[in-house]
Amino acid sequence: MAVSTPKARDGHRTIRQPHLSRPEPLVESPAARYVWAIARLSLGWVFVWAFLDKTFGLGHETPGAKAWLNGGSPTEGFLAHAPKGPFAGFYRDLAGVVALDWLFMIGLAGIGVALVLGIGMRIAAAAGALLLVMMWSAVLPPENNPFMDDHLIYAVLLVGLALVSAGDTLGLGRWWGRTALVRRLPALK
Repeated sequence: MAVSTPKARDGHRTIRQPHLSRPEPLVESPAARYVWAIARLSLGWVFVWAFLDKTFGLGHETPGAKAWLNGGSPTEGFLAHAPKGPFAGFYRDLAGVVALDWLFMIGLAGIGVALVLGIGMRIAAAAGALLLVMMWSAVLPPENNPFMDDHLIYAVLLVGLALVSAGDTLGLGRWWGRTALVRRLPALK
């Protein structure tokens, strides 16, 4: 509630605000930091699991016979059969390309490990968001919504994780940020 004071010499009243204590911003609260950390670890596990399943054929989405280590292509199944919409031809042409298999698997592993460890959050967020948006664009329109699906939600979550420095809680983000490499190249934070 504002309090009006008597007229000042210039004839204008001054408005004085009583001191109101403001709540701590939610992103700064310990509870929020732990929620962001748990979201980071959870999303990191999504990427790590995809890498492990495709590499070893653990039988969840990738049968053992189609494991990357057994000569299978981690991109072929999805890119050969799932694409639809305006980019379907482009993505089908990429199915099974060895260089793309390597990039995809390095991306899954790198993004997943960075998220789990809480390091390189900016690069992990950018690379992960790009990968997820590409996966989203391969199946336009999504099956259950005119445009929104889990790939876009995960992409937004990744950006949020980087913006709130989610790697600092339950992760190595603070240590990583103090390394000489990251001080020289802040984009690696």
